[in-house]
Amino acid sequence: MNEPPKRPRPESILASQWRQIVNSAIDTAIISTDTEGFVTSWNRGAELILGWAEEEVLGATLERIFTEEQRAQQQLGGEMRDALQTGRGGGEEGWRLRKDGTRFWAVGELTPIRDGNKNVLGFTKILRDRTAQRQTEQTIRDEFRAIEILNRAVSALSLENDRQRVVQIVTDTGVELSGAEFGAFFYNVTNDKGESYLLYTLSGAPAEAFSKFPMPRNTEVFGPTFSGAAIVRSGDITQDPRYGHNEPYRGMPKGHLPVKSYLAVPVVSRAGAVIGGLFFGHSERDVFTDRSEQWLVGLAAEASVAIDNTLLTQELRSLNATLEQQVTERTEQLRKKEEALRQSQKMEAVGQLTGGVAHDFNNILQVISGNLDIISRGLPANSPRLNRAAQNAMAGAKRAAALTQRLLAFSRRQPLDPKPIDVNTLVSGMSDLLHRTLGETIELETVRAGRLWSAEADANELESALLNLALNARDAMPQGGRLTIETANVDLDRAYAATQTEVIPGQYVSIAVSDTGSGMNEATVSQAFEPFFTTKPVGQGTGLGLSQVYGFVKQSGGHVRIYSEVGQGTTIKIYLPRLLRKEMPGHTPDPQITPEGSLAETILVTEDDPDVRTYSVEALQELGYRVIEAADGPSSLELLETTPHVDLLFTDVVLPGGMTGAQLAAQARGRWPDLKVLFTTGYARNAIVHHGRLDPGVQLITKPFTIAELATRVREVLETDAPRDTDSSD
Repeated sequence: MNEPPKRPRPESILASQWRQIVNSAIDTAIISTDTEGFVTSWNRGAELILGWAEEEVLGATLERIFTEEQRAQQQLGGEMRDALQTGRGGGEEGWRLRKDGTRFWAVGELTPIRDGNKNVLGFTKILRDRTAQRQTEQTIRDEFRAIEILNRAVSALSLENDRQRVVQIVTDTGVELSGAEFGAFFYNVTNDKGESYLLYTLSGAPAEAFSKFPMPRNTEVFGPTFSGAAIVRSGDITQDPRYGHNEPYRGMPKGHLPVKSYLAVPVVSRAGAVIGGLFFGHSERDVFTDRSEQWLVGLAAEASVAIDNTLLTQELRSLNATLEQQVTERTEQLRKKEEALRQSQKMEAVGQLTGGVAHDFNNILQVISGNLDIISRGLPANSPRLNRAAQNAMAGAKRAAALTQRLLAFSRRQPLDPKPIDVNTLVSGMSDLLHRTLGETIELETVRAGRLWSAEADANELESALLNLALNARDAMPQGGRLTIETANVDLDRAYAATQTEVIPGQYVSIAVSDTGSGMNEATVSQAFEPFFTTKPVGQGTGLGLSQVYGFVKQSGGHVRIYSEVGQGTTIKIYLPRLLRKEMPGHTPDPQITPEGSLAETILVTEDDPDVRTYSVEALQELGYRVIEAADGPSSLELLETTPHVDLLFTDVVLPGGMTGAQLAAQARGRWPDLKVLFTTGYARNAIVHHGRLDPGVQLITKPFTIAELATRVREVLETDAPRDTDSSD
């Protein structure tokens, strides 16, 4: 039987539909040209990205989007030749031009258009704006470079006892960190008039550049630094109202190194005395940023510790030269305490820096991983290449999230949720996981103490810490060996606590992880807990495993110690404070399938970051909820007033405009007691986390989170009773 004839589709309809499809790609420039590169079509995305309307470019050469250098190199012609020869031209990232003459970073490719006989009719140019992604990548590279510089400086300072070399290291590091042309350290020594300071070190400039000028005086510009009152930063110090009021020069003397950008940070000792100041300059304007200032504040803290330590070292040498054996023994005790304090302060200073980096990364990762999640859920099943690419990208985002979680653990900024735990039960429950992880060449033994005290800690983080220790032990036994995990009740007395930092005498639950591996020398033990320090080959470790253990234990109020001998193995002991009150260990429910909501349930999303807010709103809508959104606390309260019923407030902890997420929740619950609240954050500050622990009754999901994690957490909060009281204190 013959099929009925099909009605032919008019070409005009096909062209119109094609035009609608192409114009819907507003984030992508789709351009067609003839065989000589003259524009024949120009979609809406091209107009938004490049600035020209279609009528302005039709019939014009596509060369106008290339820079002058690229035109000189005949970039368009090269892409056309490659497209004819290989089917694809261009594809490399580079600068392109907009109508207004500004440049943007783009990636795109050129492909030939062929008719049914494979004759070339023209070319299609696809172009995407990657300026924002490039800036994000550069920010990440800058942050890691700063951490590397600071880590190198901290390691050098910890080994240096000569004050002159200490301040030179600090000054050189400051110049490298901030991008200054030159820097100086002025030691805080006054003359009879109280206004003279000794130039101690220079970096980036010869000594002759300053030797012919008088030392800085206690002027409005220099005074805040030498008094320790404030940090002084100016995009152009010559335009600063504090500048140029003092005779005889009223500013910089003739022949002085030119300074526009200016940054000065006081260096204050542990006792609170101002040691001096770090000063940095650049001949161009607006060189120093908020991050420059933060990095140099951390560096100044390291400088004060190192300088104080040189003074302590000098005192120790003097005692050693003049006193008998009894004093020698006392001196050794002081040296050990000083070394422990120096290590603690060094870890704290680096921890503050790494915590700030982790916070910035988490917001970036939330946008990346969240949108990847949405893309993955929307990809068709018959696109294996796209699905595989999305899965690989999400795997990379998860690895980055794990890295930032380790940074937060080390910096003691992760939001812990401690519960009473039976350590023996926890260790026993990990036995199968450890057997699978360690492999057949490692013999695992657990020795659990009878009548073991209860402890209080975040069970998930404790399991992660023990797994990290087991993996390190496995790597130290490449030919196989024995790993022993032993629990015990321990009393740490005052004599032991006096030789350690941040240790309170008392009763602890001890978990010792011992291996029969290669062991560590004294120098390695002293650095083992530092972030990014590793003895493994490049690419086989981040150096964050032990630092994560250190940060978690310290944040839990405990203590961790390494005992090791080369060739004999290593024991790492974790001490968690004994829990004296009677409470049963909590139960963690099994993970469920992704729960969904309904349009009858309304959620208010409060988030100041527009990209994170967009993702959160779209994710909740996809889960079936009715969603409204706001960028700050006051706007949220207005929406709560005008919206008939809101079931859940989903808010970031840190918000702009002087109202934190905790204060917003307190005000909202004061007026709508049945309102449920779920907080989110990429960095645990003191708004809802005090002394490293979540406030009672607080529900939190940390960034970055996936749709499935968000769905589960929202459902849990909606199905629990709202707490009667909310503490609004910060």
